[in-house]
Amino acid sequence: MKEEVKISEYFADVETTEEHKGYFCSVGETLTIVILGSLCGLRNVSQIHQWAESSRTGEFLAKNFGIQRVPCYYWILCLIKIIEPKSLSRCFANWVQSMLPESKKGLTLSVDGKTIRSTEKMAAYESPMHIVSAQIAELGITFGQYTVKDKSNEIPAVQELLNLLDIEGCLVVADALNCQKKTAKAVIEGKADYLLSVKDNQATLKKDIEEYVQDTALQKTMDTCKTVEKSRERIESRTAYVTGDIEWLCGGKDWRNLACIGAVHTQFTTAKGTSEEWHYYISSRKLTAEELLKHARLEWSVETMHWMLDVHLKRKIIGVVRCLKSCSTACSTRITSCLCWGFVEIDFRAAQTRPPQENP
Repeated sequence: MKEEVKISEYFADVETTEEHKGYFCSVGETLTIVILGSLCGLRNVSQIHQWAESSRTGEFLAKNFGIQRVPCYYWILCLIKIIEPKSLSRCFANWVQSMLPESKKGLTLSVDGKTIRSTEKMAAYESPMHIVSAQIAELGITFGQYTVKDKSNEIPAVQELLNLLDIEGCLVVADALNCQKKTAKAVIEGKADYLLSVKDNQATLKKDIEEYVQDTALQKTMDTCKTVEKSRERIESRTAYVTGDIEWLCGGKDWRNLACIGAVHTQFTTAKGTSEEWHYYISSRKLTAEELLKHARLEWSVETMHWMLDVHLKRKIIGVVRCLKSCSTACSTRITSCLCWGFVEIDFRAAQTRPPQENP
C-alpha cells in the first residue's frame, strides 16, 4: 500500500527560471490550483481563477492542501510562465508514478514525438516546436513529456526522457526514428525492454530481417499468429512472425540484449481491392507472435493522445508567445490536464498585455 501524498507535495519542488519575490502563493500551490481546476472540467485559467475564488472552493483548498489565499488571475499566469519545463516534467513524472501499479511488468510504454502545429507559422521560431511524450498504453496515462525545438532533436530527447522516468518492467515501443542503439541502451539501463520498428534508417538491419521473414522455408519455422477484423466494408488481417534465431544477424550484438526479431504483415481489403504492408521489429524481450501483435499495435497509444490534444481538445498555443520556456510550460500543463481528459488553455497574451494587478 503506497503512502498517500497530496498533489501539492509533488509540485512543491518545481524550479523557476527567475526569482519570484513578493508572491504569497508558491508555484507549487499555483500548479495545484490549475490542475485541480482542469480536473473539474474548467477550460482556461480565467475559469479556474473564478472557481478557486469561490468560498466553497477556498475552504476545500485550505482544508485539503493548505492553500490559504488564491492569487489573482494575472499572477497565476506570471507564476506559470516562470516554471522551468524540465523541472515540471520531473515533478509530473513523480506524480504519475504514484498512480501506477507498484510493478509495471507487462505494461507497454509508447514513446513518440509530435509537432506543435500552432508554432509552424510563428516568426519567432526557425522551425516548429516538437513535443516528445511517453504513454502507458494499457492505462491511457501520460507518464512524461519533453519539449524540443524541432523534430531533429527528438532522438536525444527520447533518450533523456527514458533516463528521467522509472521504466523498470515496461516494454518500450517506439517508431523507426527512435530505432537507435543509444535508445536501446537507455531502455536496458532502465531495467526495461524495447520493441523498435525497423525501417530504412537502419537499412542493413531491415534488409536482413526482411530477407529472413520473406524466405518461405524460414517463415514456416517462425512463431505465427493471425487476426482478422472487419469494420463496415473494410477487412483488415494482421499476421505476425517472430523468431529467436538471431545468431546469424549481422551487427545483432550491437543492440543491447537483443532477443528476437519479427514482422507484421497487414492486408486491407475494401471494395476497391486489396493492399498490404510489412513492418519489421527487433526486441530485447522474447516475444510470442501474439505478443508482438498486441504491443506493436499499442505503439499508436501515444499518437492517439497527441491527436486528442491537437484535434479533440483543439489545443492552441497563443501566437504571440515569444520564448521557448513559455511554450514548454504550456505543453506540460496541457499534457497534465490530458491525463484525466481535461484541458487548460493558458493565455500568455493576457500575461503580456494586461497591466499588473495588486494582490488582494
